[in-house]
Amino acid sequence: MYISEVKINNFKSFGENFSLKLDSKLNIIVGLNEAGKTSILEAIHLACSGIFNGKIIKSELSQNLFNRECINKYLASLKGENPLPPPEISIEIFFEGVDDEYYKGDYNSYKDSSYNGFILKIFFNDSYIHLYNALVKSDEEVISLPIEYYDVSWTTFARKPFLPRDLKFKSSLIDSSQVKTASGCDVHFTKILRDSLSDEDKIEISQAHRKLVDDFRKNPKVKELNTKLEEQAKISKKDIKISVELQTKNAWENSLTTLLDNIPYSFVGMGEQSIVKTNLALLSDKTKNASIVLIEEPENHLTFIKLNELIETIRENNSEKQIIITTLSSFIANKLGLQSLKILSNKNIIMLSDLKQDTYEFFEKIAGYDTLRFILSEKTILVEGDSDELIVQRSYMDNKHKLPIHDGIDVMSVGLSFLRFLEIAEKLEKKVSVVTDNDGNIDALKNKYINYIGDNKKPNINICYDDIVDPPYFELNDNEYFNFNTLETKIYKANNIDILNQIFGTHYEDEKSLLRYMRNNKTDNALKIFKSSQKINYPDYILKSFKVFEHEE
Repeated sequence: MYISEVKINNFKSFGENFSLKLDSKLNIIVGLNEAGKTSILEAIHLACSGIFNGKIIKSELSQNLFNRECINKYLASLKGENPLPPPEISIEIFFEGVDDEYYKGDYNSYKDSSYNGFILKIFFNDSYIHLYNALVKSDEEVISLPIEYYDVSWTTFARKPFLPRDLKFKSSLIDSSQVKTASGCDVHFTKILRDSLSDEDKIEISQAHRKLVDDFRKNPKVKELNTKLEEQAKISKKDIKISVELQTKNAWENSLTTLLDNIPYSFVGMGEQSIVKTNLALLSDKTKNASIVLIEEPENHLTFIKLNELIETIRENNSEKQIIITTLSSFIANKLGLQSLKILSNKNIIMLSDLKQDTYEFFEKIAGYDTLRFILSEKTILVEGDSDELIVQRSYMDNKHKLPIHDGIDVMSVGLSFLRFLEIAEKLEKKVSVVTDNDGNIDALKNKYINYIGDNKKPNINICYDDIVDPPYFELNDNEYFNFNTLETKIYKANNIDILNQIFGTHYEDEKSLLRYMRNNKTDNALKIFKSSQKINYPDYILKSFKVFEHEE
């Protein structure tokens, strides 16, 4: 059994009719900050467990759960002649892998009886309608949602009420960015631990815990202390003793502390806590084939090596669980597979499910490329290396008096992997410029970018290069050809030797010596140009890389 689709209405940042289709195994949700990634995990976990922020939702109802726009629209309507009814939250969970008449019916937004699932609603309880009518008709202005009149319900698509504990699958929410503790033990960890135990295990632990309590009460020292209290403490007419409270049959959950290498779990580093919780949720025998594991930004608090270990655990164990991850880490996205991405943008979902197989494999094997930075940027200039990146940034600053990032343009070094990134750009219809050397062979360049130039030109993709091929320079002293068709030589051609000597702090008198110096010190010289108070001239293809964006506005 797995969740095939989630529909969210009026929950937090989501307004009406947000829908997310999910794969049965691995799902990676990415998006900018405040895009709603966390809210999706919270919505799924709330619907499947009845828990929000570690507490039972019925005791934690707040107008902050509601979409702000729907609240404002409702409150504004109360001032007019046609007031809207109080808004409600609904979270629909569609699942597959089971055909159960208990969950199957047409009580869903599709009105289709072939679906299995249920709906969580946070709604206005009509039993309070007389109190509500009195409130809205009074002279007092209503400036907030009357949440005191709200209730929560779970209903299957077959119109049968139920509670989350009756579900055949469990959801485990792992959020390493926050550690909520209860009696010294992380509440998320405690829940995951509890869910992983069989009923027999729980009974045995509860019995062992009760025996500890009984032994405490029977301890001679405790009896002696209670005798003293009885003789000396005259604060009440009732018998006063100290003991350990059993409270409920599950009291052991709040009394026990988990130790890792004899260190209480809550005192262990947050990165290790995250790994332990994730492993426990993934490897639990009890929840095999029936567990939804929700992981919030697992990269938090983890070193590169630990993060790699966690990724391997997720990869090796996602055949038995449905895993939904939110992340801002390109490394995680690349290693787990770009085909599993759900890109959240303006409350819409974009997927990269039809790239070439070797592109997925390339980024998985060479996971250091910052693919998410590229995917989430509005406009991007792709360059080959550090020196190109510095020159493009400085040329933009000289023309616009600010860095390109301040205009929403990212400049990224991608080595020789331009075509991999362009494949992604084409699928996402991203605005991209490529800055590349012609290397003295225009035909080879045109053949490389045949899908993006000439008759195949894409409106959102621009290949920027110098269309003039300069002849190679022959160095007599070492019998070496010097390629005049790289960035360094194009900069030399656009300027003069005096300006460049001034910027580099050199004193070369002939072009051959200066060009050799520029070739051997590419990044250092680009940094000097970037930091210099002296402006230079830039090749036209460099200027074109960002000016094409102006024509697209």
